[in-house]
Amino acid sequence: MNRVAHPIEQRSYDILRTRLAATGLDTAALAPWTRAVVERVVHASADIAYATDLVCDEAALCGAVDALAAGAPIVVDVRMTAAGITTRKVVCRLGDVDATGAGGTGDAARGGLTRSAAAVGLALDEVGPGAVWVIGCAPTALERLLAVADIARPALVIGLPVGFVGAVEAKDALRAAGLPAISNRSEKGGAAVAAAALNALLYEGLRS
Repeated sequence: MNRVAHPIEQRSYDILRTRLAATGLDTAALAPWTRAVVERVVHASADIAYATDLVCDEAALCGAVDALAAGAPIVVDVRMTAAGITTRKVVCRLGDVDATGAGGTGDAARGGLTRSAAAVGLALDEVGPGAVWVIGCAPTALERLLAVADIARPALVIGLPVGFVGAVEAKDALRAAGLPAISNRSEKGGAAVAAAALNALLYEGLRS
């Protein structure tokens, strides 16, 4: 079933394209899935700087769309990220990690892991390899996912954690790992933009 955009959303897209064009960027010149991600993240954040901050690989996005169409699970780091994804069921195990809880695959116990990092192991135990991972808040969750990437073998990692501590480094490590990914170079990010990046693939996939 085709998704019909609300007139306010359509107007927002008109505005963002005009403002991006004023900076010399014509999003129509971008590859189709990259354009969908860039425009939806800018739409969700009202921040045109994401147009040059985001790092997308068109082949990775195409592969992720195919995986989603085939029913690949979607894992998120926190409930705020999950709240922005309304067209598909998602897995979030953060609430299952208490102050002393075990962390799942590769973690005999939570130990020194943050709750978000420990939840990655629990989610991986549930979904297995081949999931789409959406990380918008916790750099430590992204770090932990990279540590178990040989087990997780993600179809896509949307790594857009936000923060002054560890976020840039985690995103640098994601790009260095060579996994199929969407990331950005700066400290910016967050649940809303991570969910928007996934929604770009889900919404455009409905039209394909």
